[in-house]
Amino acid sequence: MATETLASSRWFDPSTRWAAFLGFFMLLISAAVTVTDALMRGFLNAPLYGWADMSQLVYAIVIVACFPAGLLQGHNITIRFLGSGLGTRATHWLEVFGALMTLIFFVLVAWQFVVLTEELRTTHDSTMTIKIITWPWWTVATLIIMVCVPIQAVVAWGQFRRAVTGEGPGGFVPQEFDDDEDDFMITDIV
Repeated sequence: MATETLASSRWFDPSTRWAAFLGFFMLLISAAVTVTDALMRGFLNAPLYGWADMSQLVYAIVIVACFPAGLLQGHNITIRFLGSGLGTRATHWLEVFGALMTLIFFVLVAWQFVVLTEELRTTHDSTMTIKIITWPWWTVATLIIMVCVPIQAVVAWGQFRRAVTGEGPGGFVPQEFDDDEDDFMITDIV
């Protein structure tokens, strides 16, 4: 039973890791450009024209690119002191509650991203200095946020199954997985 949820989680894993890697790579490049911009401003009084506009668009994607991997790997903020005092079974049910609240949160955020992106598209919003149309950038960010919804649904389903059966890593991708024996080993659940 836990293997089906694990297979669903593992199906998402490579693409979420690549998205996080690309987001991190974009962050490194934008940091280098920002340092270059600051140096050129300071020493040559010649800032990189339009970088302030571009950086706002780049950071919108950079920030959301890590959300899917974070959700799938269980790196979201959790408070576990209550569950640790109530025992394993209660902890599993508290994890279900947390997973459902996170799912609801991402549904609402995705909905608002869609509303924002549509508003930017219909108003032909552009950046102030170099007049780049903003909605395509926000469409990418919106699509990434929308991917968080099915990922968190898989996590919530896995957490529910673990609460019912007491088996498995929940909906998270476990830290270690042995494909040969089709069994999982978890080094740090709580």
